[in-house]
Amino acid sequence: MAEVCAIVLAAGQGTRMKSDLPKVLVPVCGRPMIDYVIDMLEACGIRKTIVVVGYRADLVREHLAGRSGLTFVEQKERLGTGHAVMVCRDALAGHTGPVVIVTGDSPLVKAASIQALLDERERLNAACLLGTAKKENPFGLGRIVRDPDGRFTGIVEEKDATPEQRLITEVNMSCYVFAADDLREALGDLRADNAQKEYYITDAPGHLRRRGRTVEALPVLTPSETLSINTVEELEIVEQALRAG
Repeated sequence: MAEVCAIVLAAGQGTRMKSDLPKVLVPVCGRPMIDYVIDMLEACGIRKTIVVVGYRADLVREHLAGRSGLTFVEQKERLGTGHAVMVCRDALAGHTGPVVIVTGDSPLVKAASIQALLDERERLNAACLLGTAKKENPFGLGRIVRDPDGRFTGIVEEKDATPEQRLITEVNMSCYVFAADDLREALGDLRADNAQKEYYITDAPGHLRRRGRTVEALPVLTPSETLSINTVEELEIVEQALRAG
């Protein structure tokens, strides 16, 4: 397998965490949550990681200064997840292998799940593979839509979903593996033609599929891996899951 590069989305402010820290530096069981994510990527053998920083970027850089293989890219305007990946274009210049994209606030994602995505992407020679999960209560999450043969057709967000689509329990977890050239192409297709005027990386798989590229969704994430942290209450749930092993 060609060299893998990872992108960690870590620009957000933890406004609902009741903390002035960047969200990814909020401690989880005594360690900043981004540490778990970087450890996981290193366990996959990934030696090149781009960390997208934004709010109080200097604190994130300082905290991770002792880590090797990291490049920091600042998202000065936070215009959505797609924009966060767009600002990595220069850092990705010349990279030809797979690109893993994960969020810095999902400390329970396991190396084995990312490795499964990487292996399957290589086997299929896919443009993009999404890591998905089945959730009993998928409220608020993007649903994975498949055709009658079970093939991925797209992601529909909660607010845009039909009543039938809201019954879908397979959800998007912002965990992707792209082929580098296909990612660059998809980024060029992203548009901020939505109410929030933001660019969404969730639009990229659909753009690639419409171009005839191979895009698949793989439900490799366990329910515990789907736990991300946006509130104090969610932090407590993730800490309980970590302690439970």
